[in-house]
Amino acid sequence: MNIVVNEELKAYIDPLTPEEHEALERSILTEGCRDALVLWGDVLVDGHNRYGICQKHGLPFQTVQNTRFKTIEDVHLWMIDQHLGRRSISDFLRGVLALRKKDIVDERRARALAQTASPDDNDPPFDTDAPQASPADRAATLPPPAPLGSREAIARAARLSSNQVVMIEKIQKQAAPELVAAVKAGVISINTAAAVASLPADEQVSAANAGKDELRQAAKRVRESRRRPREEAVESAGPDTAESPATDGAVLQLQQRVAELTAENAALQRQIAELQSRLLAHAGG
Repeated sequence: MNIVVNEELKAYIDPLTPEEHEALERSILTEGCRDALVLWGDVLVDGHNRYGICQKHGLPFQTVQNTRFKTIEDVHLWMIDQHLGRRSISDFLRGVLALRKKDIVDERRARALAQTASPDDNDPPFDTDAPQASPADRAATLPPPAPLGSREAIARAARLSSNQVVMIEKIQKQAAPELVAAVKAGVISINTAAAVASLPADEQVSAANAGKDELRQAAKRVRESRRRPREEAVESAGPDTAESPATDGAVLQLQQRVAELTAENAALQRQIAELQSRLLAHAGG
């Protein structure tokens, strides 16, 4: 059997840690490869670690074809959903995968709108280089994924809170690679990583290289620097304000929420502009 390992697909989901890989290898050596490898034509979609271990030790394995894949995006979405359904992955990776799924769904919607606007478009309906299913197989296509148009929808898909999704987005956009590596490895929490991501890149790298304790101290300094102006604002407001801390806390929370919503609105406006430019480019092409 000719099995093709696509390096992009192999790296699409974060690899196992050395400890996890060793545990899987021990399990396969003891019990055999119980789960079938999933193929798309000759391309290996799911089971890269199992395949490598079986090849290394000359062990037998089973394969199964998924004929419902039409495009590489179908493969990506299937891989994402498979991993989101597993309990063993970290909250950070769960959020990253849910955001990745949102990007794919948004791209598909943009293309669908472009095709609606250009009914004479003669582009091929699926990748010409991809394995092609028969007409009977294509009749049983994968159902369209549910839209992820809000942070709440992304959070539900990832089984996280909306606040965690916000922090993961911030880490993806602002964190240095060394900081991302630390949160992926579980060295620090999502909350700590999001705080440190507010620092300049060189300070992030320095803290990450120094280890967990320095990362936590850096996050503490960031939080204190944010808290100080709020405390000074309360003090400058006079004694009447000081007598009602609960009210002050509510006002500060509302102000923070307004700032977050303003930032979200700006990000959505940028996304809409990007989608519109893609649609125009597609229609013009």
